Amino acid sequence: MSPFRVAGLVWLGGVVACHDATTDQTEPPPTPPVAIPALPYVGADISALQRIESGGSVFRDSGHVRDAIAILTDHGANAFRLRIFVNPNDSDVQVNDLPYTLALAARVKAAGAKLLLDFHLSDTWADPGHQTTPAAWAALGYDSLAAQVERYTAGVVAQLKHEGALPDVVQVGNEIDAGILWPLGQITGTGDTVTQWTQFTGLLKAGIQGVRDSLSPGDSVRILLHYSLGGNQAATQWFFDHINAYGVPYDVIGLSYYPFWHGTLQALEQNLNATAMRYGKPVLVVETSYPWRAGGWEGSVTDPGAMTWPVTRLGQAQFLSDLGQAVAAVPGSRGAGVLWWYPEAIPTNGLFVFDGGSLALFDSTGNALPAVSVFGR
Repeated sequence: MSPFRVAGLVWLGGVVACHDATTDQTEPPPTPPVAIPALPYVGADISALQRIESGGSVFRDSGHVRDAIAILTDHGANAFRLRIFVNPNDSDVQVNDLPYTLALAARVKAAGAKLLLDFHLSDTWADPGHQTTPAAWAALGYDSLAAQVERYTAGVVAQLKHEGALPDVVQVGNEIDAGILWPLGQITGTGDTVTQWTQFTGLLKAGIQGVRDSLSPGDSVRILLHYSLGGNQAATQWFFDHINAYGVPYDVIGLSYYPFWHGTLQALEQNLNATAMRYGKPVLVVETSYPWRAGGWEGSVTDPGAMTWPVTRLGQAQFLSDLGQAVAAVPGSRGAGVLWWYPEAIPTNGLFVFDGGSLALFDSTGNALPAVSVFGR
């Protein structure tokens, strides 16, 4: 996911904070719903955390200021995802270069949590509508680009390993429905699809090989491929049938699921079960969220009928509980887990905050919402 995906989802933190101060106290803290069963990866993408902290924001648990990672792990989170851009421009929260990622990865590992590394393979947000080749690589031909991708992923993973923060899972490309590294790695569904798929999967293989180039025999790193349409079984099958036909090696299937875009929980359940059975791979809901209050997301909703949970603190917690139960029920114990996207998006001076913080797991004062307890404790 990225703030580019839907117009109107990014709000100025200071503006929203003024509105939110009057809404945070309207609902008494409820008892959270049933916790997610034990799963390999339960947690969140916290890629903006250090940038938000540097803006002066703090996080609280029952009113007490604490480290956000500690809050989440104390409530049962066991895994965190971090994105990495090639050469970000440092505007807003586009700060995820290698030094930034190394520092945050060290914090994740120090907390005893698993680390998922998300290569965007771009200088900026990559998603189904944006897969911009990094500026420094833009003039490269296909063969040179593949070689550069392999060198780049190898170098990043090697540095993380050197710093004691080897990822447990590496995601090569973010929401790669339409390919990576456009135009050479783009798939469009029209034109010479054999060439498109050959180049796209060739670049994927190069990135995966780079990860493996950095590993020793005793290292264990799983490769994840990320498709966005978690509620669409036919589209997911089309994509991964092609991935398999072109011989791309991978270990885990990652899906995005935002009910306001991707449909009902029943549609997700059907896709999770069918995908796990068809490919024999673990399936991970690698991105999800749900609002706990009004805040700007309303204009972006494409499937209002799928939003069957109340837009309240308790409703958000019940959504996460129901989602976790669905993943845990995948046949063959192939439900790998659930990761919340951008739980740390709280109003911060000088920053735009994704959807005004209404999809975060902390309220406008930085206090943990009931949904964090659904992670397990």
